[in-house]
Amino acid sequence: MLSGENSAGHWIGSFTEVVRADERGGRHAYAIGVEADPTDLKGLGMPNVTTIIAPRAYVDPRAELADDVEVGPFCVIGPEVRIGRGTRLSANVCISGRVTIGEFNRIGPFVSIGDVPQDVSYRGSPTRVEIGDCNLLGHGVTIHRASEKEDGLTRIGSRNTLLASAHVAHDCKLGDDITLGEWTMLGGHVHVEDHAGFAVGVAIIHNVTIGAYSFVGMKSKATQDVPRYMRADGIPSKVRRVNASALRRKGLPKDAIAALEEAYRLIYLGKMRLPQAAELLRSHGQFTAEVERLIEGIETQRRGKNGRARENSLGKGETHE
Repeated sequence: MLSGENSAGHWIGSFTEVVRADERGGRHAYAIGVEADPTDLKGLGMPNVTTIIAPRAYVDPRAELADDVEVGPFCVIGPEVRIGRGTRLSANVCISGRVTIGEFNRIGPFVSIGDVPQDVSYRGSPTRVEIGDCNLLGHGVTIHRASEKEDGLTRIGSRNTLLASAHVAHDCKLGDDITLGEWTMLGGHVHVEDHAGFAVGVAIIHNVTIGAYSFVGMKSKATQDVPRYMRADGIPSKVRRVNASALRRKGLPKDAIAALEEAYRLIYLGKMRLPQAAELLRSHGQFTAEVERLIEGIETQRRGKNGRARENSLGKGETHE
């Protein structure tokens, strides 16, 4: 027995049988046999509501959908897709290839996840995409599966916000609590550390590392790594200042921010060599953990090819493009 729908279009009430369309319809739905309480939302998810698949969606019978997943109309879900509980797919979402999506994600209309990488060397290996929990993917976001050049994985962590038409290319690795502005484009093999932010229309070329708590300004093009805690702007982007406003919002103490600002002044404005800057900061009691991580990141960047630390380990001058 199926009950009626509420005003939001969610099924409410009792589900006592599995609903499956005939094979010509090319879809199936899941029913768990639980009583649904529409007032019991429990945070981001609605764990007492069964998985709902819109009549005009296609979900391959081999796909794995956990409890309380919603799939909107005209979505296409491939056979090797796994989706965690509480995740919501809006209309026209396409998920293909080996894709694992965690819990309580919100995936907007026209999102594409797991399509083949835009890499001419790709030969069809079963590379993957992994996405964590509680992410928001705005409409038109694209996330490509990995190429065959590294570990075969494109990974996005948890609690990230990818706004409309953002693009995550093959082999990218994103941490947690990251914001990508509208039309931000990450080239292949880009690494983004936790709490980084991007404004609208940012372009990041292959192999760049964006450091933790950093920010890249509107319509910038990053051709080199952006160090932790810094703000970069321009075409090509350059470090302009400490990302102080974001650090204050994250609760970093004032003295820690002041130490980073002094490190920026010495290294970027004063052009001081890193060992001398570190020694001077120690003598002033400002060689904090954040300053140490900043200097370590800059040292690694400068050892890399073209200002990109990750190209230091590729060997024989190779770049991933």
